[in-house]
Parts: sequence; C-alpha cells; structure tokens
Amino acid sequence: MNILDDLKLQYKLGGTAMRVIYWNIACFLISLVFYNFSDGNFNFPDWLALSSDPQVFLFKPWTFLTYAFFHDGFLHLFFNMMVLNFASTLFLTYFTQKQFLGLYILSAIFAGVIFALSFYFLNISAPIVGASAAIMAILVAATTYQPLMTVRLMFLGNVKLWHITAVILVLDLMQFRLSNSGGHISHLAGAFFGFVYIKLLLNGTDLSIIISRIIDFFVNLFKKSPTTPFTKVHKNYQKPTQKTTSRIVTKDKTQQQIDEILDKISKSGYDCLTKEEKEFLFKAGK
Repeated sequence: MNILDDLKLQYKLGGTAMRVIYWNIACFLISLVFYNFSDGNFNFPDWLALSSDPQVFLFKPWTFLTYAFFHDGFLHLFFNMMVLNFASTLFLTYFTQKQFLGLYILSAIFAGVIFALSFYFLNISAPIVGASAAIMAILVAATTYQPLMTVRLMFLGNVKLWHITAVILVLDLMQFRLSNSGGHISHLAGAFFGFVYIKLLLNGTDLSIIISRIIDFFVNLFKKSPTTPFTKVHKNYQKPTQKTTSRIVTKDKTQQQIDEILDKISKSGYDCLTKEEKEFLFKAGK
C-alpha cells in the first residue's frame, strides 16, 4: 500500500473536517501558479480572493466563499490547518459532520461580508484570503458550548478551553491596528458568528440546515434514480406456514473485520492501524 492509497483512505474515513483540510491543501497547491517569484508574494486573481471593492465582489459573489480555501503562503496554511484540526476535534465531540460543514461555510460568508463592508466604509480597497474566520467560528462555537472543557497542551499542561480562545481573541484585538486589519476584522466576525450559532442552536434554530439542504438538493439533482421495468407478478396463495425466526444475527466475516478496525480507529485513531489493516480496509472500500 503506497502513500497515495494511504492518503485516499484517510480522506475517505477521516470525516468532513479531514476533507476540508485536504481541500485547503489542494487549493494551496493550485494557487502556487499565482506565486510571483520575483517579489515573493501570491498574486491571487479577483475571481478567487475576496475584494472589498463593490465593483468586484458584486459581480463575483462566489468569492465570499472561495477566499476561505486559499492561503497567502505555506506558514499561513500550516498554522490555520493546525488550529482547524484542533478546533474541529472539539466541535465534533458534541456536534455532527453536517453542522461542522454548515458552520464553516456560513461563517466564512458572514466574515467575508463584514470585511467587505468595513473596508468599503473605511474607503480601503484590498483583497483577502484565508480560512481563519471560519476556523475561529468553529473554535468559538465549541468554547461557547463547553467553556470549562479541560484541554491538555504541550509544555502548559491542563488548560480550560475558554482560556485558549480568550488568548487568541485578545491577540487579534491587540494586532488590529498594527497589520492585516482586514484579516483581524474577519477573524472577529467569524468568532461572533460561532457564538451566535451556538446560542441559536440551543434555542432550537440550527442555521447549518441551510447548507445541508442546498448540498442535498444538488446531490439529489445529479443522482441517477434507478429505473425498474414494469413486471406483472402472479401470486399463488397458499396456506401460510409458521417460520421460526432467529434473534441472532450473524455478521459476515469481512464485515466483522471492518467493524473491528473501525472501532479501533474510533478509540485510538487511524495511525494505530497496522499496515495489513490499512491495506485490508482500503481494498474493502473499493
């Protein structure tokens, strides 16, 4: 089993959060074509990055989402994906995969709108890229729901979740006027959306349903419905015979082995699997 097969299996079994991380990495690799080696900067086109110029974003509304999958450099991507992996693990402890994806998309759009409006009223024209706003929404959402959760950090030991989130928010506020003010505006907007999302959810309103329904609509639109030809059925009615039904359900050997491996992943993570188990799971998934 080669590295490519290993990555495919992780993508398949890792859930929505792992897929979002893969999408961000893929978009970064694609964006390398926009890297200017002469000045050492990424020159993103206005049909990918979100611009604060109304003459641009009004005619390219999809940029309110695409900007959240591109990053301005490897370190920007690396640290964002580290925090996303951390925040998504906490969030998915209490909420579903669909709620995760819905919050990621909605918070990115909301933060993009706040950024564009803020810079427009400040009379500043600038583009923005990065998943930070959506990541902040997921982190703040988890913190709002379970602020006293204990998290173990290297070198620091056990820390309350709200302490970690508070430090990140304070750092954003401290750097607000120093550099990348557009990025910090979007971070704070994402954090605000994550807080509001949980408060509404606790009151019975799940905003992520909007995204789930849109995705389900397009999935069903392109899904081929199985067509079954009309057949005439003749039934011979006989006296019903009493059947003895067994309450014991025997699993097929392959399925039982798959279940055991998946149970092992849920307890100890994917990396604990042996090479043979990874190969077996990959072949079974084909």
